[in-house]
Amino acid sequence: MDSARTAHIDELLRVSEGVGSRRDAIIQESWRRCVADHKLDPAVAREAYILPNERLRVHRDAMDEFLRMARFGLEALYRQVAGMGYVLLLTDSNGITVDFIGDPTFDDHLRHAGLYLGADWNEGRAGTCAVGTCIATGEPLTVHQTDHFDATHIGLTCTASPVYDSGGELAAVLDISALRSPEPKISQHLALQMVRGYAHKIETANLYNNFRRDWVVKLSSSQEFAEVDPDLVVALDGAGRIIGFNNRARRVLTQGETGAAPLLGRSFSDVFDAEVDDLLRFVRSMPSDQRTLRLKRCGTPLFAQAMPPPAITVPRPRPAEETNLPAPLQAVSGGDPALTSMLLRAAKLVNTRMSLLIHGETGTGKEHFAKALHRASVRAGKPFVAVNCAALPESLIESELFGHEPGSFTGAAARGKKGLVLEADGGTLFLDEIGDMPLSSQTRLLRVLAEREVTPVGRTRAVSVDVRVIAATHRNLVDLVKAGAFRDDLYFRLNGAVFTLPPLRQRGDLDWLIDRLLAERVDREGTGFAITAPALAALRAHSWPGNVRELVNVLDYACAVCADGMIALDDLPDPVHRSGEFEAWPADAPPPPSPTAGDDQADRLREALRRQHWNVSAVARDLGVDRSTVHRQMRRHGIVPPHRA
Repeated sequence: MDSARTAHIDELLRVSEGVGSRRDAIIQESWRRCVADHKLDPAVAREAYILPNERLRVHRDAMDEFLRMARFGLEALYRQVAGMGYVLLLTDSNGITVDFIGDPTFDDHLRHAGLYLGADWNEGRAGTCAVGTCIATGEPLTVHQTDHFDATHIGLTCTASPVYDSGGELAAVLDISALRSPEPKISQHLALQMVRGYAHKIETANLYNNFRRDWVVKLSSSQEFAEVDPDLVVALDGAGRIIGFNNRARRVLTQGETGAAPLLGRSFSDVFDAEVDDLLRFVRSMPSDQRTLRLKRCGTPLFAQAMPPPAITVPRPRPAEETNLPAPLQAVSGGDPALTSMLLRAAKLVNTRMSLLIHGETGTGKEHFAKALHRASVRAGKPFVAVNCAALPESLIESELFGHEPGSFTGAAARGKKGLVLEADGGTLFLDEIGDMPLSSQTRLLRVLAEREVTPVGRTRAVSVDVRVIAATHRNLVDLVKAGAFRDDLYFRLNGAVFTLPPLRQRGDLDWLIDRLLAERVDREGTGFAITAPALAALRAHSWPGNVRELVNVLDYACAVCADGMIALDDLPDPVHRSGEFEAWPADAPPPPSPTAGDDQADRLREALRRQHWNVSAVARDLGVDRSTVHRQMRRHGIVPPHRA
């Protein structure tokens, strides 16, 4: 045993017996725990323990959503230290490394040292170390070289900070480590500040993500940073009770109290010198120097920004038969009657072998519907293979669909090709834009449907295949058959059941669709998005020639350019913003003309709106016109909904 290791073990034993040391108190206390509580022998070297993949997967799955969000923080921190020899670890609350970023050049060295995915850094196994001691104390710290209990690790420098969830419980530990470093411990001071800062960012992003449907209040002692990098963040429910917070908020707001329990459920007005009804005074549109709150306990002033929840849409109760739909099909519609009726019919056919044909304009979601049919069927665990028939070169369409043998034609792959039909064996083959498939290839496809077998190019013997075929097109196949551009026998093979997706302008669940798409989007900090009433009115009035695909693009654009997660009218792209059906009357313009008693058209429209509870989409369906037409007629006749009067 070398002299350095012997001296390290001697010092450990002295400290464990109560003899003082020049090391940090947190290190000495950990050494004593390792001997007294964990029964670790400092003379026994322990190699790093890496969990098997099966056990690691259990730990990762348990915090799947948190991991996806925290990954942004890891990548941002690694960009700051890349090239400096550091490795980043994220462990769960048990000390198991569930995420890891390091230089792959040193993979073997990192794995041997335990700076790797799946490594167990619990103090009871590894002794004093940054992760394990951070979990034991709840404090950020650096365990530098000979601070480690186990002599195996004394070459490492490790700095860790706890990451708490929005209820004050330990969720993870963020660690930055290196195989080699300067001897003075002060060399890791900057690493400690960085890891603490990014742990705070991850906590705050997690809180934004968990409470994007609630009031969130950001607070800082600095006026300039209250909005962009707040110190304290709390989430409030509709009654003004605190339902979430980051760790800095817990420390400040519970100073002098025990644990996080006193903060959860406490009224906003119990903690701050303001009522919950005053929150609108602290939204971003108000001047920042007028957004000051004081802590009731000590009078400390804080600059605040309140982020209101998005407009709440009360879901329409689903009919009993609609709730019996398989979950993948329920997710296709937000209650549009025509679409729901089609889904109820589709649910009865998901497990049959008959081919299905989906009609619809470009962008209506034909592939999305086909995937929902696949996921709702007994084939859900099998492949879903999508083929864009319009994108395949005519010269290669047979080899792409049916595969080919090695060397069967010039340019053929040396090992042959399986083909998309065989790739879908046991699952679903989705033929998009089937109306654009060349006649020569239609004949071969007909054999697949009729015989349930496929013959790769260059092969003489057919191969049996079990596929469910779903085809889609925006073209009128009957017209193509009449024109001789589409085989009639193939058409009748494909249309075992025909579904026609309504264009977006005819759907009555636009608000639901907007709300769902926004709920799926968060910014880099994990914050959700909301939409103002004028912007929502603009989306309702647009005619949507590009259907759902256009709506997705519009919302992606608006989310990218909006400020603080709130989509305003000016954040919408020009084709929607300038459509003209939704613009409010200018302040200097005369009010809309009052309807006259003799205006029969206005009376009929007003009665139709009352009958449908002022649901413009429902009225448009009744009248057989677009929503934009109804909005235009309302403007012309000066009809204003009661809630906007």
